[in-house]
Amino acid sequence: MHEALKLNLELEGYEVSSAYDGVAALKAIQSEYFDLLILDVMLPEIDGINITETVRLQNIEVPILILSAKNTSADRVLGLKKGADDYLTKPFNLEELTLRVQKLIEKNKKLQDRSLIGDTYSFGKNTVDFKAQEAVTKNGEKVQLSRKESMLLKLLIENKNEVVPREKILQSVWGYNVYPTTRTIDNFILNFRKYFEDDSRNPKYFHSVRGVGYKYAE
Repeated sequence: MHEALKLNLELEGYEVSSAYDGVAALKAIQSEYFDLLILDVMLPEIDGINITETVRLQNIEVPILILSAKNTSADRVLGLKKGADDYLTKPFNLEELTLRVQKLIEKNKKLQDRSLIGDTYSFGKNTVDFKAQEAVTKNGEKVQLSRKESMLLKLLIENKNEVVPREKILQSVWGYNVYPTTRTIDNFILNFRKYFEDDSRNPKYFHSVRGVGYKYAE
C-alpha cells in the first residue's frame, strides 16, 4: 500500500518523500519542508498518533492526514485531538484520498501566504534580517543574532499578538529532547528588550506572560 500510494500521488504531480517507520518520518519532518503529512497510525518505532502530537508540540503547522484501519469514533476523535486535520479509514477510495490531499494542501498554502513573514521584518525603528541573523536596532546599531535568537524572534513575530506557550518554544527552538530552564528563555527576551525597546522596563513589543509563555505585540 505504501508503494501504491506513493506512485499514485506522484502520478497526480506531487513530489513525495516516504518513510517506513516513525523515527525516519520524524527525522524527515524536522529536516525538510512539507505541504502535507500522510501518517499511518500503525507505524513501527513511533506510531502516527505520537508523531502527530510531536509535530504539533514543535509548532509545525503542516496539515496532517491520518490513515488507519481503526475506524471507531474514539480512534478518530483521538487522532483529531492530537492535532490531525483529517482522518481516513482503510480501505479507502483512492479518488477520495487524492481530493482530501488536494484540499488540505490548498488550505495550507492560503494559511502560509497569510501568516509567514519574509527574510526581513521591520517594526518601530528596528529591522531584522533572519537569513543573515542580524538586526539593526532603534539606535542604528547592527547586532549579530545567534541562531536560537533568530529562531525565537521569528517564532514570536509569526504569532504576533498571540501568546506562544513555553512548550512550543522549547520544542521548536531548542529541539525535541532539550529542555532549558524558563530563565534561559527569559534571558533571550531580556536581550530582545535591550536591542529593540525604547524602554526595556516598560516593553512595547516583547512580553512575558507568567505561567503561560511569551508574546510579541505590535
